[in-house]
Amino acid sequence: MAKGKDIRIRVILECTTCARNSVNKKSTGISRYITQKNRHNTPSRLELRKFCRYCYKHTIHGEIKK
Repeated sequence: MAKGKDIRIRVILECTTCARNSVNKKSTGISRYITQKNRHNTPSRLELRKFCRYCYKHTIHGEIKK
């Protein structure tokens, strides 16, 4: 099977609050998770509520480009 034809693809989720606050240097880093999604069922960008170890709370993590 060709590599570009895979249905399930690997995506990177990044904390949206850490990305905004990195200008103020409140957090020491940006929380990221690696997961998979089905390209046919979810063609739009994925957003999940995950735990951020830098904010110490559950925040929205959005899909970013590699």
